[in-house]
Amino acid sequence: MRALIVDDDFYSRIVLHDMLRPVADCHVAVNGEEAVDAFKRALEDGRAYDLVCLDLVMPEMDGQQALREMRALEAERGVEAEKRCVVFVVSMVEDNRETNEAFFYGGADSFLVKPIDEARLMAELGEHGLLG
Repeated sequence: MRALIVDDDFYSRIVLHDMLRPVADCHVAVNGEEAVDAFKRALEDGRAYDLVCLDLVMPEMDGQQALREMRALEAERGVEAEKRCVVFVVSMVEDNRETNEAFFYGGADSFLVKPIDEARLMAELGEHGLLG
């Protein structure tokens, strides 16, 4: 599995990386712009990400906009719905409006509240068919 961890907080990136490293080839981005660039390059190289863990509140470009742009890139390339990247929104903000936007407008697959519980993360990976 290839995973992209997107978070402006260094500690949050390290925690997610440490949890995912045993099951994924992990890459990191510190804001939405970097994430969209990495996502686009991966699609162009034929090595699309299987998972994106995406913070919502970031500088430069927030997670909502990044998610919409990632989904647009998949649509432009004709990626079928069942083959799209799985996106876990990861945020300290338990805001129903933000969560609804991520699911309904961005096509997020799951929402995890920080601090991330490793057992919950692994359960979500399993539910989305991302574990062995």
